[in-house]
Amino acid sequence: MALIDGVVTRKLRLIPDERGFLMEMFRSDWPEYEQFGQVYITAVYPGVVKGWHYHRKQDDHFVCVSGMAKVVLYDDREGSPTRGAINEFFIGERNPMLVKIPKGVYHGFKGIGEELTLIVNVPTELYNYEDPDEFRLPAHTDQIPYDWARKDG
Repeated sequence: MALIDGVVTRKLRLIPDERGFLMEMFRSDWPEYEQFGQVYITAVYPGVVKGWHYHRKQDDHFVCVSGMAKVVLYDDREGSPTRGAINEFFIGERNPMLVKIPKGVYHGFKGIGEELTLIVNVPTELYNYEDPDEFRLPAHTDQIPYDWARKDG
C-alpha cells in the first residue's frame, strides 16, 4: 500500500521476559517526533466506528495498546500528491505499530475483535476546549469513499 503523503508508520517491538513485557510507543529521538502536546487514551467497543475527523494544527500519533483496531485515513487535502488516497491499518496487540497521522488527513477507527479496543494518542498540540481543532464528518458518509463493513472473503 502506498502511504498518504506525510503518513509514517513504525513497527513497534515488544521486549518480553518472565515478568511480562515492555514496549516503547514513542520516543523524542525518533524521526516521527515533532513536539509534545499531550497524551490521551481513547476506547471503542467491538464493532463501533469513531470517525471521521481531521485537524488543521496537529499531527496525531496512534498506538493501539489493547485489542485490535482498523485505523483508516483519507487524504482530501488540496494540493496533496496523494489526494483521494485511502490507507487502512490493522494495529494492536497482534500488530504493534505507531501510525503518524498528518494534519489535514481525515481519520477514524473501528474496534475489531471481541474486546474493548484502547488507543493511545500523542498529538503535537494541546486540546483547546474553547476552540477545538476538530473538523468532523459522520462515520458513514458519501463524502469519503470508504465502507467500514468487514470485508470477508
